[in-house]
Amino acid sequence: MTSVHESAVGTRHSPTPPPDPTHLTGGEALVRALAAHGITQAFGIPGTHNLEIYRHLTAYGLAHIAPRHEQGAGYAADAYARVTGTPGVAITTTGPALLNIAAAVGQAYSDSVPLLVISPGMPLRHPRQSTGLLHEMRSQSEALRNVAAFSHRVSSVAEIGAAVARAFTLFRSERPRPAHIEIPLDLLEATEPAGPVRTAPPAAPRVPDAVRIEEAAALLARAERPALVLGGGARGAGAQCLALAEQLAAPVVTTANGKALVDEDHPLSLGVSLHSPAVQEWLTSRDVVLAVGTELAESDIWTAEPLPLQGELIRVDLDPAQMYAGLPADVPLVGDAAATLDALTVALDLGLALETAVAAGHTVTADPTTAHTETVALKAARDDESRPRDAHWLPYLEAIRGALAPDAVVTSDSAQCCYYGALPHLTLGRRARYLHPTGFGTLGYALPAAIGAKAACPDRQVVALSGDGGLQFSIQELATAAALQQPLAVVVFDNSGYGEIRDEMNARGDAPLAVDHARVDLAALARAYGGHGATAHSPEELAKLLSTALITPAPTLIVVPEESA
Repeated sequence: MTSVHESAVGTRHSPTPPPDPTHLTGGEALVRALAAHGITQAFGIPGTHNLEIYRHLTAYGLAHIAPRHEQGAGYAADAYARVTGTPGVAITTTGPALLNIAAAVGQAYSDSVPLLVISPGMPLRHPRQSTGLLHEMRSQSEALRNVAAFSHRVSSVAEIGAAVARAFTLFRSERPRPAHIEIPLDLLEATEPAGPVRTAPPAAPRVPDAVRIEEAAALLARAERPALVLGGGARGAGAQCLALAEQLAAPVVTTANGKALVDEDHPLSLGVSLHSPAVQEWLTSRDVVLAVGTELAESDIWTAEPLPLQGELIRVDLDPAQMYAGLPADVPLVGDAAATLDALTVALDLGLALETAVAAGHTVTADPTTAHTETVALKAARDDESRPRDAHWLPYLEAIRGALAPDAVVTSDSAQCCYYGALPHLTLGRRARYLHPTGFGTLGYALPAAIGAKAACPDRQVVALSGDGGLQFSIQELATAAALQQPLAVVVFDNSGYGEIRDEMNARGDAPLAVDHARVDLAALARAYGGHGATAHSPEELAKLLSTALITPAPTLIVVPEESA
């Protein structure tokens, strides 16, 4: 984060000596390590203390996008990671800049996103007593350690490569979560022995032991009323999930992070419905539930009480702690989702599970017709429950869906139009992606996340969905989007404030306070930032405006006033 102080304190660089492959500055050692791990894109804002990093980005082939706020850089890198499956990298300077990105780090931790945040820190021998150095704070590492998986402060140039390799090893072998690397600002400029290039080793997919696999397969083989619950941890196993669901004739329900893992038009798909009382009641009556890559937490089921499942629970997760959190697993399968489901399918195909079931006196024949009928009825019950609340969004969501290509990327915010509207009702296929800030529930995610998604996939349609309250946490990123000159659509449902909190106050019998805002001309603001802006008063207008926005090389913000929706 730059400041008026930084322009006055500017760092001076001596003439660059001839390159020495064994001695590098800390900044070059860092960028070299990132390039060695295949990183080609970074997000961030240059400041006085991180300029040595920026000096080397281009030479090592790293493209860079500069959002207008560090939180935006974090959300953009988060979305880049979700879409590509490779870690997102964000660079900040010291102090306030690093704290600005902390909310994005917390969101990435909540949603298991491999985000790498890199910052300078106070000098190696900086005294613990405050000296008033620019951007000084007591401990950056302690601050980030509380929201990231780890924070690593290096103490030599040679250690930088090992710190980067440590982060990538975490991303590849454990539940992916954000990491922070801090490089003392004097070390960034120092030229020291850098050591060899260190890269994280490839990680073989972890698979549970054969006994556990056979135990789970036997349960599934004899299940009369099976169900699948899919979360974000199943993202790389969509094909295996669908194959298993069809083999078992088991309806599939997903969390927000699992949206569109299975084509939401598939006869067995309930879509994002885990919050529905009707679907929860149905789920508790299943004799076997296979939950893949989900915490089954309050943010998934929208209630603090665990689901009172009556049947057996099989959990598949890379994180061993999930086997005993919330709903403990009857059969814990700790491992990679795709590899574990492959092993389960093999056990079922070989008939080993069926033999076990028959020996126990159970013979079950999958009935897809019954399962399809059940799924249709459950979707209808879910929609009946929420129709008074959600109906006004549905025609607009249908208009959005009609404009989307099969592989479109949709980003969303913690807004009513998203969690009540788009998550359950915007039906997407498996080639599409929907990125939502679950769990941590941050505001302002949608727009910068859309910028990150577009950087990752410039040839795919990208649409951001938000409310006016959340959008204004990061609306300055319209300038970032305008600078990129690529089509990016932002659809904003405007209820002039914080609609969810207003409703909660009313439900408590409280007089609404600090939740009603004067309406801002958001379309004009988009034009002021260098994009386009318009207002849609009907679904037909939205469909037309969105179709144009998706082929116009600039951001287009489309406002849907609440009185229209």
